[in-house]
Amino acid sequence: MKNILLLGILLIAYTVKAQKYFTKTGFTEFKASVEAFEPVEAKNNSTTVILDTENGEIASLLFIKAFNFRVALMQEHFNENYMDSNEHPKATFKGKLLDFNYKSIENSKTFKLQGVLTIKGKPKTIDTTATLSKNGENLILESNFNVSPSDFDIEIPNVVRKKIAETVDVNLSYELVKKS
Repeated sequence: MKNILLLGILLIAYTVKAQKYFTKTGFTEFKASVEAFEPVEAKNNSTTVILDTENGEIASLLFIKAFNFRVALMQEHFNENYMDSNEHPKATFKGKLLDFNYKSIENSKTFKLQGVLTIKGKPKTIDTTATLSKNGENLILESNFNVSPSDFDIEIPNVVRKKIAETVDVNLSYELVKKS
């Protein structure tokens, strides 16, 4: 009984010490446009993100079907033909802000961000930078990086291959609130 009580106290102490910030309304967009053709881009306003300010660990999850395109037919092809979103409904990222120190963020600070992005069950190591800034009690995390459809075994048919960029630009902007 003493051991269980001690374990409970330690867990509570850890929970109080560790500060986590999160959002369920994070903004993620990608652009895969080629000049002279219709823009290939989509936005997702429902990315879930958690940041542990004790160690800089970050995790995110987004639903593929939540990406919105300007053209409905493009969105349908994206979900059915390229992303197989019924079979692979979500993408995840698990990583870490290197040399992270919450106290070092006065206005804005850039950190190296490393982790693994998984789309369609295929993992891809991401090595980029992320900027954290304070907005009152909230944290704003912004980053961008590039991936290739081939990184995730996404096949682009020959008919549209020249209309879609070989490299996809991914942009992130998350306003994180302190988890209570």
